[in-house]
Amino acid sequence: MDTKAFKRSLQQSQNYHRRGFGHDEEVAGTMNTEYQSDLIQTIRDRNYRLQRGDVTILLAESFGFCWGVERAVAMAYETRQHFPTAKIWITNEIIHNPSVNQRLREMNVDFIELVNGEKDFSVVGHQDVVILPAFGASVSEMQLLNDKGCTIVDTTCPWVSKVWNSVEKHKKRDYTSIIHGKYAHEETVATSSFADRYLVVLNLEQAEYVTNYILDGGDRQEFLTKFKNAYSDGFDPDRDLIRVGIANQTTMLKSETEQIGRLLEQTMLKKYGPTELTQHFMSFNTICDATQERQDAMFDLVEKDLSLMVVIGGFNSSNTTHLQEIAVEHHIPSYHIDCVERILSRDRLEYKPLDGEITIVENWLPEGEIIVGITSGASTPDKVVADVIEKIFDLKAVAIA
Repeated sequence: MDTKAFKRSLQQSQNYHRRGFGHDEEVAGTMNTEYQSDLIQTIRDRNYRLQRGDVTILLAESFGFCWGVERAVAMAYETRQHFPTAKIWITNEIIHNPSVNQRLREMNVDFIELVNGEKDFSVVGHQDVVILPAFGASVSEMQLLNDKGCTIVDTTCPWVSKVWNSVEKHKKRDYTSIIHGKYAHEETVATSSFADRYLVVLNLEQAEYVTNYILDGGDRQEFLTKFKNAYSDGFDPDRDLIRVGIANQTTMLKSETEQIGRLLEQTMLKKYGPTELTQHFMSFNTICDATQERQDAMFDLVEKDLSLMVVIGGFNSSNTTHLQEIAVEHHIPSYHIDCVERILSRDRLEYKPLDGEITIVENWLPEGEIIVGITSGASTPDKVVADVIEKIFDLKAVAIA
């Protein structure tokens, strides 16, 4: 499929909407009421620091809703207002935040369900409205919805679209896209659908395996087994790693994406020499500014003398997980929760460890004076963060009393 031509055709359709519907002020007021917090603004105004009793809260200087997320949610709200009686669907969670997705359900916006691991689009009717989430949607999904004659509201983050454009450039010059990401993540599924040939690498370790194969060759079947489900149909490492371009899932750890890009560039330089490098390697800066800012703020925060760290965001949020990784790497007791209800008591907290199942930790809140670092992923409203901070204050106050 000529994805570029399809995108152009879709964007020219009267049933395709990439911008809002003119309800900006009303929607902004609603979102401020539902998602903003006076407490969080107070902490911002006090240089991201607030002390009550023996608890000091240090808030990351960049956290929570990013512009792309806020835009996507606002467009979903506008869609409901603009089509008050229409049947409205979202192809996936609008963002990775349970409270926001639940609010949309309360507004009678339905979510496409998975049946045997596949999205069941059979429920979508001819005149239905379908919202594409901030992560985007695959080319095949957009084609299907277009063929059904649906009204499509596309909230895809512009940073994700920027990655797609890079992949289009790889394809145009017959390069294989090496995508730093999680092959089953919605964003990477969408990104890979724009490529003719692709390989998804999860981390630097996998990238090193690939570069070793490029330089020294190896067991082809072992390669294909190792990356099962993470490459395009018919992928052949002996043929398809000669010309490569780097792309990324926008929510991955920035420093690792940069390392993988440098590693691939150095590998092609070593194999083909400086005069042939541009014939074998392509790179564009597609690291999301918001992701970078939140990770940089987290690196600053973990240098403080923290008693513990609370990272707030959806358990399936990639960018939130990477914030948690930074705390863990700095050996700080850190707990990834998605809402205040995970704080069960002063002694018990339900959280998700890295690469583990949701579990309960005992005695998570230390006695005496404590300094608590707080951050949140790009899909987390300020109000959710404020609820967690207030809960910590309340628990310590009870202990003092």
